[in-house]
Amino acid sequence: MLSLSPRATGFLLAILGTALFSLKSIFIKLAYLEGLNADSVLMLRMAISLPIYLLILIWLIRRSDSLPVCLGENIGKIIFLGFIGYFLSSWLDLKGLEYISAQLERLTLFSYPILVALLGAIFFKTPLTKNIITALLITYAGVWIVFYQESSLSGENVVLGTLLVFFAALSFSIYVLVGKKVIHKVGSLWFTSIAMIVSSVFVLIYYALFLDYSALTVSWLAWLWILLLAVFSTVIPSFMIAESIAKIGPAQTGVIGTLGPMVTIVLAIWFLNEPFTLFHAVGIVLVISGVTVLARGR
Repeated sequence: MLSLSPRATGFLLAILGTALFSLKSIFIKLAYLEGLNADSVLMLRMAISLPIYLLILIWLIRRSDSLPVCLGENIGKIIFLGFIGYFLSSWLDLKGLEYISAQLERLTLFSYPILVALLGAIFFKTPLTKNIITALLITYAGVWIVFYQESSLSGENVVLGTLLVFFAALSFSIYVLVGKKVIHKVGSLWFTSIAMIVSSVFVLIYYALFLDYSALTVSWLAWLWILLLAVFSTVIPSFMIAESIAKIGPAQTGVIGTLGPMVTIVLAIWFLNEPFTLFHAVGIVLVISGVTVLARGR
């Protein structure tokens, strides 16, 4: 039986997790074509995910003689990270996808490593190096090129959609920046299970308070896309990426994440018939180059 080193396992998990996360935008767009909106997709996605995370947490509790010693002192951070990383960020991302293509969404969201570096410089006194500034300029030049192309075709909603996804990337950046230390202390399985349960509860409360369950109608095809979104683009990759960060670190995981936009864009062209122009190609190259410059520099 093939035995992989922890480093090789981390790289494999990062590759598989990135590929599965890249399917997210496609499943969401397909669900939108069935008449669902951002709120209903988010609610159904987390409602399906919640029992799975609960079962995993129960299994962890039964397997362990006691809870991790540092869990109690970090529970407040985990609740905050569950809210900002998988409720707020997901809601903003899904709202943005109502207005822009899966390609522009993925490129904008993919800029989060640059935001992590900037936030680190602002709040944690991490040096703002020449590499970070270069990566920032290259990455957002690529996003701007794709944004310009889409805004010339689709109108003002592209501005709103891009801003929503940008703030989703900002929220996820805070999640990554604060979360990496908590993951090392608590463990990736404990952290991911609790954070995602918290996120799911926030989503269900939000939907119950502000939206109407009785008005929701879901076709059988929409159920299929939501089920695939919940299991294969939420639950499974969330554990893969968290464990990858624990094994090889956030920087290495981020480098492998450069595969993500390419997978999303190929699938968007294939399944959603989204246009692909020279502007898109140049934008993709710039964004991936920018993140790669950052990762290699760090």
